[in-house]
Amino acid sequence: MKNVLITGGSGGIGSAIAEEFAQSGYNVIIHSFHNKQGANMLARRLCTEYQITALAVQADVSDRSSVNNMYDIIDTMFGSVDILVNNAGIAQQKLFTDITENDWKNMMGVNLDGTFNCTQEVLKRYMLKSHSGVILNISSMWGQVGASCEVHYSASKAAIIGLTKALAKEVGLSGIRVNCICPGVVMTDMMKGFDSLTIRELKEETPLNALGTPNDIAQAAVFLCSEKSKFITGQVLGVNGGFII
Repeated sequence: MKNVLITGGSGGIGSAIAEEFAQSGYNVIIHSFHNKQGANMLARRLCTEYQITALAVQADVSDRSSVNNMYDIIDTMFGSVDILVNNAGIAQQKLFTDITENDWKNMMGVNLDGTFNCTQEVLKRYMLKSHSGVILNISSMWGQVGASCEVHYSASKAAIIGLTKALAKEVGLSGIRVNCICPGVVMTDMMKGFDSLTIRELKEETPLNALGTPNDIAQAAVFLCSEKSKFITGQVLGVNGGFII
């Protein structure tokens, strides 16, 4: 049975990805930083419902020593990580001229440095030695085209796309695949700051005339990490209802 680590695994998209993997028979490691209780509750439920092994772990992905401590715990419980889903991320809306140095550092620290820290460590500890593994990065459609008033967010997500493509070329001969999903407008807690009019307008702008759900992302994630996609690497999949084409 393969082991999958999902960073930001207690959030809307992360928890859906964790459940989809559990339902598909994977052992699941659910990372969180601020929501330890939610991660623990999710892990217990997945163990009970799907008869797999699930573990909640806590770490600040922007801090390398915290990430290393997280992997030490995983070593003790599981011994290896076969699949890494880099889903942990933050967002913020601000005019570019209002973005502070701290805003910029926090955004890059979680979204980009977090992906770097978790990915480099999983490669060194497990995947390069076993000559196998899958890394899936969660970016955003705004990483593809940019979003007004979200310059730092868009920049961090665009960097993840570049990381995905470059790393896929570097580790392909080691039997490791690296892909990226760019979600569109997905109804999670991140959408709570938008009023009903804005949400309706976003729906109308989407060719499928619908907004995404966490399960839409989760099903794509499990596919890209499964043997069904064994000849797919370095790719960026937009799951956005046609919002970005």
